[in-house]
Order: sequence, then C-alpha cells, then structure tokens
Amino acid sequence: MTSQQVPPPSGDFAQGPTPGPGADPSNYTPWFTRVVAYVIDSIPVYLLAAIGGIVLATFQKVETVCIYDVCATGKNGPSTTAWIIFSVCVLIAVVFSLWNFVVRQGKTGSSIGKQMMKFQVVDEPSQQPIGVGKSFLRQIAHGVDAVICYIGFLFPLWDAKRQTIADKLLKTVCVPL
Repeated sequence: MTSQQVPPPSGDFAQGPTPGPGADPSNYTPWFTRVVAYVIDSIPVYLLAAIGGIVLATFQKVETVCIYDVCATGKNGPSTTAWIIFSVCVLIAVVFSLWNFVVRQGKTGSSIGKQMMKFQVVDEPSQQPIGVGKSFLRQIAHGVDAVICYIGFLFPLWDAKRQTIADKLLKTVCVPL
C-alpha cells in the first residue's frame, strides 16, 4: 500500500508562504517573543538615557546679571556637571548595548532578553552561536530592517523561518533553547 500525498495548502494569504524543506515555523522563535526580548534588552539603555536627560533638565547654570542697581537671576542651560553625568550615562548605555548584543549574544547566542525569553540566535547551517564579529555585522544589518520603514523587523510574522532581513543577509535564525 502506498502512502497518500497530501497537497500543499492553497495559496491563502493569511497562511503566508509555505515553508521549504525542513523549515517548520514551530522550530523558530515567534515574532512576539523576539519583541519581548528586545524590550527587556532595551530597559537598561532607556533607563540610563532617562537618568541622563533628567540630570540635563534639572541641573541648570544659574547666573546673576546686574546692570547698575538692578540684578536679575536666571537659568542659562545645563551645567558642566550635568553634561558630564549625561555623557557618562550615554557611554554606559553604549558599552552595555555592545556587550549585550555583540559580545554576549555572539558567544552564547543569547542577549539577556533572549536568555530570559529562552531563545538564541544561531548560524543557520551550523546551528551554533554566531560569534562576536557576525553578531556585530547583524546589528549593523538591522539598519536595513529599519531603513525601509521598519518593515524588515516585521518579516518574522510571515517568513517561513521567522527571519528579519538582517537574519536572511547573514544566514542566521532564532531558535528556542
């Protein structure tokens, strides 16, 4: 007795493209899980930016100007201390992002958010973490996802392997741990 061949589903738009051989969408991390991981990864960066911004807005230079016997006191922009604190906050945010998205993710496959959401970025052919260099290139390639009105970040919603454009360019996939 021969087994029956089941025809592929019709080209229904809601189903998206039919996965290729071995491309079962359940083997790849869902879009919403990736978004939550990004939000988790962004919290320290935005918190540092907020602290720096509050310091800039709060710590103002105060100057008193006197003309003859009439004196006026007013604020004249952020103080030097405020600019230093703001700059340190921005520097820490940049260093954290590079460590989290490039070094940590490159070596382990997961940023902090990805680890919390239990998935990793791997090289598609080898299924191994992508390494620091390729992780850096992937972050740069996300610029392509962003430059086209952020549509590239939505690709995992309909792509068989749930890849962004950056993932396609660098042959990476996000897989559950």
